Amino acid sequence: MLIDFIRKVISSIAMVVSLLWTGMVSAEYKYNFPEPVTPIGKSIYDVHMLTMGITTVILIIMTSIVLYAVFTFRKDKGYVADQEFHKGWFGRWSWVIVPIAVLAIDLSIAGKAQPILEMLWESPTKECSDPTLKPENKDKCYDMVVKITGHQWWWEYEYPDLGIKIESRYTPKEEAGDDYLRAVDNNFVLPVDKKIRFLQTSVDVNHAYWIPELAFKKDAIAGYISETWGEITKEGIYRGQCAELCGTWHARMPAVVEAVSQENFELWVAQKQAEKQAAIAEATSDKVWTKDELYAKGEAAYNVKCVACHQITGLGIPPAFPPLKDSKIVKGPVAEHIKIVLNGLKTMPPWASESDLDLAAIITYERNAWDNNTNDVVQPADIKAAREQSLAK
Repeated sequence: MLIDFIRKVISSIAMVVSLLWTGMVSAEYKYNFPEPVTPIGKSIYDVHMLTMGITTVILIIMTSIVLYAVFTFRKDKGYVADQEFHKGWFGRWSWVIVPIAVLAIDLSIAGKAQPILEMLWESPTKECSDPTLKPENKDKCYDMVVKITGHQWWWEYEYPDLGIKIESRYTPKEEAGDDYLRAVDNNFVLPVDKKIRFLQTSVDVNHAYWIPELAFKKDAIAGYISETWGEITKEGIYRGQCAELCGTWHARMPAVVEAVSQENFELWVAQKQAEKQAAIAEATSDKVWTKDELYAKGEAAYNVKCVACHQITGLGIPPAFPPLKDSKIVKGPVAEHIKIVLNGLKTMPPWASESDLDLAAIITYERNAWDNNTNDVVQPADIKAAREQSLAK
């Protein structure tokens, strides 16, 4: 009877394996991990499939044994529980055999996973073009480096060697459509077939940059730079999010990587560098801006940079983020308003890294929006003077 049962179990396992190999089950990838697009991601995916395969076989065997025991050794068939089971050979040695079998399975998985983890966490420290790089370390170098900085609640991407910095925020529902909370205004553009070193940090609370197809996920911690790396092998758009609970708008912190060819990446870099030069020229000009010009520019900048905390209505999210409508700060002295924006408060980081023009426009907008109606106009020269005064102190 036992031999027949074992044959049935083996037959069932063979049938399941056959179905998997023919694709009748594995075709539904939407229920599995997304297709990885980095070598490390593919290795992790292979370990995942190995684990699931082992788990499936164990599940089938154990479920079959339990069902066999339940339906075969029933009381209504006259079977009586063996009160001396623990004195038999299996009863004595099963407490040793089972843990050893479990440990052997765990070690077989860990043996595959260990080198992958080492490859993931040991980030390359030398450029592939470095003449001092030894030939045996050519697979442990990087072609480019990028820096990811987490903010509440948006991402900042910096390409140090290219002089480019990008801010990326979620796209409102009316614009994002079906990709709401999965779309951003500026994608993180990266070239394919390049080994990229990722540096991650934060300016406030802990964040974690996570794109499932890229495999890596590591916390971005304020005051600390963590590292990882990857090489994207397939062009496309890959979506993820912050994977560390980081505050009220944690859900509105998606991340989108756009992988493009090297040629298209170079075109994108040239475009962004040209935009940067144009913005610098505009911001550093001696032009005196009209109230309407500053208001329009400030409204656009406020809706991107400030709306997360202070809301589009200016009502804020008290008590953490106070309202700007009818605010004593906004309706008070202009110099104090500028000082707070430049230096920040307990719940607001300093915005001194923004250009004089952007800060002047935002402050002008805040002092005239939501029926504040102060009629104040803040020029870039006013921001520049406030910076110089702050440095003098």
